[in-house]
Amino acid sequence: MTISVIDSASATASILDAAPEARADLVRKMWAPMAGMYHFIPGGIDMATVHRQNFGFDWEDSSATLRDGLAALVAADAWTRIANALDMGAAAVESADPAVRVPDLKVLLVLGDHTNGHFLDEIQGLSGFGGIGGYITLTVWPTARVLDRLEAIAVHELHHNVRYAAGGVVWDPAIVTVGEHVVSEGLADTFATELFGDAGYTHFVAEATRADNDVLAKVATGLDVTGMQNFAAWVLGDSTARLFGGAPVGLPTGAGYAAGTRLVDAYLHATGTSAAQSVRTPSSDILREALPRLGLTPPGRA
Repeated sequence: MTISVIDSASATASILDAAPEARADLVRKMWAPMAGMYHFIPGGIDMATVHRQNFGFDWEDSSATLRDGLAALVAADAWTRIANALDMGAAAVESADPAVRVPDLKVLLVLGDHTNGHFLDEIQGLSGFGGIGGYITLTVWPTARVLDRLEAIAVHELHHNVRYAAGGVVWDPAIVTVGEHVVSEGLADTFATELFGDAGYTHFVAEATRADNDVLAKVATGLDVTGMQNFAAWVLGDSTARLFGGAPVGLPTGAGYAAGTRLVDAYLHATGTSAAQSVRTPSSDILREALPRLGLTPPGRA
């Protein structure tokens, strides 16, 4: 296994130093190692568009704020910390389940767009993606909370990557359910807590949301929902659903994460296992065990 954390610090500095007309191509160059994530798109995709879709910084912004943000990540030794955390996480998964081998990884840390209100305020400077085998992207704005959680953020995405690359769990867009997405977020957060304590919990999920039985019950009614265009509301909440043109369902930000951690916790307590050991466990098994323990009806039962 090889984990390659791309030197996006130097790449970002070069973008900010470049003439305005040259910056978009430099953004594409920074993202080029991640192009394999989009192998399924005929003709590929413009990686500058991917940058914007992932809440990446506005390369047309000439304010000092971006340079300050980059300097904060450099001062925090973010790239080294992420690499070390991924090494630790990989070792933990492979030790817990010897049948699993973590894939080679390319990892891109991106400075986020501090002018985007949803990114900065609603999801509090964090957008990560690790669901395609061999690739992890982390877009962050270096608030104190984000900097404190860098390791946990990284291993959260690692758990997703292993689950869908080496864990044998198939994410089929045609049939995948909200239940799978919710369980995967719960497993990833819980895995991060196994390594880094309470810092493992995704920070844009309010404590009140985590403890809200009504939120849990509402998410449980949507576990059988399919169609990935519908997932944002059930997992990330109504605000994100509206941003991407989806229909709200009456849930706060991070509701699916909150429900997922409670479902996973119930399953792990019942089975005496860990999130590291459960990276390959089908969501149906977890829900079948967890829902009744939480006083909820399993999917498919009247």
